[in-house]
Amino acid sequence: MITTAESFRIERDPLGEKRVPADALFGIQTLRAKESFQISKLRVHPALITAYAEIKLAAAETNLRNKQLDEDVGKAITRAAREIIDGNWRAQFDLDVFQAGAGTSYNMNVNEVIANRALDILGFERGDHECINPNDHVNKSQSTNDVMPTAMRITAVRLLRKLIASVDSLASSFEEKGEEFQKIEKSGRTHLHDAVPMTLGDEFTAYAANVRRSCDRLEAAEAPLLEIPLGGTAVGTGVNTKSKYKELAVKRLSEITELPLREAVNAVQLTQSLGDFVAVSATLRCLAVELSKIANDLRLLNSGPHTGLNEIELPAVQPGSSIMPGKVNPAVAEMLNMVCFHVIGHDTAITMCGEAGQLELNVMMPYVAYALLESLDVMAAAVHTFDEKCVRVIRAHPDQCRMYAERTVGKAALHNEELGFMGASELAKKAIESGKSIDEVLAEDRE
Repeated sequence: MITTAESFRIERDPLGEKRVPADALFGIQTLRAKESFQISKLRVHPALITAYAEIKLAAAETNLRNKQLDEDVGKAITRAAREIIDGNWRAQFDLDVFQAGAGTSYNMNVNEVIANRALDILGFERGDHECINPNDHVNKSQSTNDVMPTAMRITAVRLLRKLIASVDSLASSFEEKGEEFQKIEKSGRTHLHDAVPMTLGDEFTAYAANVRRSCDRLEAAEAPLLEIPLGGTAVGTGVNTKSKYKELAVKRLSEITELPLREAVNAVQLTQSLGDFVAVSATLRCLAVELSKIANDLRLLNSGPHTGLNEIELPAVQPGSSIMPGKVNPAVAEMLNMVCFHVIGHDTAITMCGEAGQLELNVMMPYVAYALLESLDVMAAAVHTFDEKCVRVIRAHPDQCRMYAERTVGKAALHNEELGFMGASELAKKAIESGKSIDEVLAEDRE
């Protein structure tokens, strides 16, 4: 019902009545969430809304097939859902990440927008939920408790694939640099002190292998996400669904998303647990640790130019100081470090959320959805930038590397077989005390 001022309409839910902006597609439950939870400026990844709309489309089409929805109502719902999938009406989804648990606010936000848009399509007034109801029609055969984790799984798979592509490209770039630098001799270093000689290519080929290992872990994390609890409704038992609804809805959702989704073997299990999301976050943490270590190495190898190692040159993307002329900093590697710290922080929070569930439902899903999807997205962007604007354009300083290779005290270890460990130790001691290279000390000893 629209008020006389035409600026508001009155909607009712189990808690009572409220005035909703007349032109809003969202409804009373979304408005309650907006008013109750003004905590931050953080919002969930928009791809989650897309996944929600895809679920609503699959559910409506399945309910139509099972003759559980009126034909006109069902078709209006499917059309409204497709509009959201296509990117329309996104300003209607503006809920804070920090909200009531489980994701009921997100689910009802999508239900209300689809219901009111479907009312538009059929020529009714928004809020006329006697004709199309967000709960009874749009949410038919569903619960927040199976829809939210299903949407999270779909979105996580999509963002995970994007990240994997970026990580795979980065590994290839390190492999190419490893080949390019293979003949550049340098000193190895352990404990930040001289070690045996190696090549710069050895170092970069190892970076490539470690990035590839991280990529393998990410790829292995996808399969469990493709098992979805849709059709389990409130606690995984499928209450309020008709025969074969789950099978048909999952099959249709797989077609819509173009993902190889499969029914949950045990929907109660997937309703109870956020373990699959914790596992994905753990693989992200492993990637972050690996990449941050590599970024640290590159910053150290790049240090100087006159007072550091200066073995490689990272690209200059901006001036490095507001007071020191000529200063160029390893800016892209520093960015990657910060992103890795950010992702590791999210992982800690996700882990805590994973253990915070009680009995048949883990209500911490809204934060896990935000943190995991944001981590996947920001890491993909950071890896892509690190790859294109840093690794691919790294230059070696062969003369500097060669000088270190010649002067490393670690070369004494190459004479262990000849002189024995104690003899090689004496050789190293002489080099350190005299400031001469191992080769120079050996030459003197042989004169």
